[in-house]
Amino acid sequence: MYVISLDLGTSGFRSQLIDFEKKETVKTVITMGHPLPGGNVMDHLDFAITTGTDVAHGLMVETVKKVLQKFNVEPENIQRIAICGNPIQLSLFQNMEIRDLAYAGENKQAALGVKDVKRDARIFPANEIFGGIYPMDNCEIVVPPAIKHEIGADALAMMLETDFILQTEPCLVTDYGTNAEMALKIGDRIITASAAAGPAIEGQGIACGMLAAPGAINDVNVENGHWRLSVLDSSMNPGKGPLVDPVNGVTIEEGELVPKGITGTGVISIMALSIKEGLIEKLPKLPNGKLIFGDGLIITDKDVEEIGKAIGAIRAAHMTLILESGRKYEDLRYSYMSGATGTYVDADKARSIGAVPGFSKGIVQFGNTSIMLARKLAIDVSKLDEVIAIAKKINADHLMMASSETFKDIYVCELSTWQEGMPAEMYPMMLEMSGIPVFPHNLEKVEIERRVSRDIDDVGYLGLDIVKNIGITLEAPVEKCTLCYLCVEECPEDALQIIEKNGKRFINIDSQHCLGTSCRRCVAICPEQAIDYSILKIKEKSKN
Repeated sequence: MYVISLDLGTSGFRSQLIDFEKKETVKTVITMGHPLPGGNVMDHLDFAITTGTDVAHGLMVETVKKVLQKFNVEPENIQRIAICGNPIQLSLFQNMEIRDLAYAGENKQAALGVKDVKRDARIFPANEIFGGIYPMDNCEIVVPPAIKHEIGADALAMMLETDFILQTEPCLVTDYGTNAEMALKIGDRIITASAAAGPAIEGQGIACGMLAAPGAINDVNVENGHWRLSVLDSSMNPGKGPLVDPVNGVTIEEGELVPKGITGTGVISIMALSIKEGLIEKLPKLPNGKLIFGDGLIITDKDVEEIGKAIGAIRAAHMTLILESGRKYEDLRYSYMSGATGTYVDADKARSIGAVPGFSKGIVQFGNTSIMLARKLAIDVSKLDEVIAIAKKINADHLMMASSETFKDIYVCELSTWQEGMPAEMYPMMLEMSGIPVFPHNLEKVEIERRVSRDIDDVGYLGLDIVKNIGITLEAPVEKCTLCYLCVEECPEDALQIIEKNGKRFINIDSQHCLGTSCRRCVAICPEQAIDYSILKIKEKSKN
């Protein structure tokens, strides 16, 4: 018999097959993207509300089914699936109410008839989700609790699977991702928050970006006047990539591994090294507008702006949390980094550009804490009672960055720096004008400890497998379509087609590659206003 751990991440899913008797990891399967259109939780939330939670739920279940099929075991041999993720992902997967997460304010929620939404721990038959799709008669699903409706199981996981919850000194923990979850512990008080960093922090939304997977550039370092690329191998370990001149793109020396793209940690490292080595004299301008790391592997000025949005949002949120706590910046003892970015990033480079507070006296790097917690619950479901008890004890306040004037003021400084090239000396002046204490200088040396070498430390004896193309298509009729194909030409991800069948015209959208709410260029450019996202449905596959 087998059990499965599953992390429903905003940028993709991570899952492990575990031999229940031996407590041994057999195989790891990851997806190279999320099935819902868009690059962050707000995109996913908007899609679910606009198009329908049934469609969003269907997309997620179909994708999890594809992950399960990659394990190549009979469904009746799966005893348990333990799932972790943020409240939006877990709610959509379970087909639960989400409008309380979308709309702030009791009056608005009352007008919608939304009240008393519980996100408690659950154990229920898997066929409640998969019945008729991928029947698992012998399987149960385990979902850990949220601390509060906006503080989910993923936040709980990053607190429990690091030393954070045990610390007596001020410490900060961040799960680095598209939606960066974070918490600050001051004595017995815990303040949580999230920053909508955007997809660049995980290597998406940039010219040659990719998630942390084999072939991804995860770090760069100077070697004999050139740049040595570090590339993830088939087991997700960093290995030796080519030695290149990033300005002209010439390969000086081939490496042991061939890079396919650049992940978020690679982008952070490239930014830090570009600034340190003087390749960037004024943000966001690169030499000749780009850096080249191989055939088709480039970083552009636009990419710099995107990573600046991500780093800026995370830094602004970190500083806002500390200010909200009433403590001084310098009181911060530890910063914990989790998630793929938290694992693979060079912490010293990250702190040099603000991804982690440079004045934190110690930095500890962990892996994927969500899948760690899910694994524990999959192997021993009795641990759920312990997790529930700890969740109840955590006295957490949640700080909404969207309504924080402090966050907005700091984020303006970050955007002015990354996108407008604001001189460094202007930054503290702008803070003082907003009544915000100036940030201290980065410490010269800090304690850096990397607890794991990979975000998923044990991929199993059968190794890692990837669902590269989720392959789910959304479809809707476009009765007013004149076949001008402006929408197809406008789509930046080539995610859209217009087809005809039975004498009618339909739009087909690749759900994995559609940019969702943050784009919708197809809707805007259509001269006939023929495209309606609210009537999209999952396209049925041909039986032939």
